[in-house]
Amino acid sequence: MEGAQEGRNLAEEFGGITYNSYLQLNQLLSSQKCMSKVHDEHLFIIIHQAYELWFKQIIYEIDSVREIFSQNEVDEHKMLEIVKRMQRVTLILKLCVDQFLILETMTPLDFMEFRDYLSPASGFQSYQFRLLENKLGVKGELRVRYNQVNYMKVFGDEPDIYKDIKDSEEQPSLQNLVNRWLERTPGLEERGFDFWKKYKMAVDTILEEQLQEAKAEQSEALRIYLTAQQKRRRELFDSIFDVRTHNALMARGERRLTHKGLQGALMISFYREEPRFNQPHQLLTLLMDVDSLITKWR
Repeated sequence: MEGAQEGRNLAEEFGGITYNSYLQLNQLLSSQKCMSKVHDEHLFIIIHQAYELWFKQIIYEIDSVREIFSQNEVDEHKMLEIVKRMQRVTLILKLCVDQFLILETMTPLDFMEFRDYLSPASGFQSYQFRLLENKLGVKGELRVRYNQVNYMKVFGDEPDIYKDIKDSEEQPSLQNLVNRWLERTPGLEERGFDFWKKYKMAVDTILEEQLQEAKAEQSEALRIYLTAQQKRRRELFDSIFDVRTHNALMARGERRLTHKGLQGALMISFYREEPRFNQPHQLLTLLMDVDSLITKWR
């Protein structure tokens, strides 16, 4: 409190920074340049400029988390900070999705009144969103294509932006870094707790019990149904336990974590009530939320 008062006193005496100059409002509030005289174009600009500001903040948060995970050993004491920052990212993304409610107060016909003035501009040209996708770890084959061309093509005339995006493709993504961290989850060691062996034994026991229950069913129709259900569950778990099957699913984009990373994620999920794994589980939940919200925003 004394420091704040001292700052106010200095500002009054020597003319310190003001709200307007600190936020550079003169520049910010003069950045809405309408191409037409259509009233709703102003809203359209404000909404998309707000998106870009939020993208900037999301990138800022993700870069800080990536920096922590890029260390050879992730300090467990920093997990709370990681969770807090990723929670902030999810809340910003929720806000971005909700902003569509404001945009929807403008009808498609209203938009068409000024759309021709914007040609050939498109939201696909948002380079910050492309940076965001790369930093999160979105695979090229999972991208929404614009005019059936590589997303980089629209930035070919802007070398600085092109370089930033190209660099972001080559840097370790958050997904890569989290996967590496999951692979080192305590308890996966074969000579230690060996979670994977215990997990497989538990699954085999449960599936065998389900099979015997299905065989003992008196109703033939129900017996056939239960047996088929048990077979499907067995096939699913076989795909989880078999490394080659898992890798094939990864190659098709159906799974994102390496086999060892998946083991770590499952262990954290099963032992989430343990103090050591509580915050890591929160992080995994937030990462799934981010993935869902990015998909929804698109």
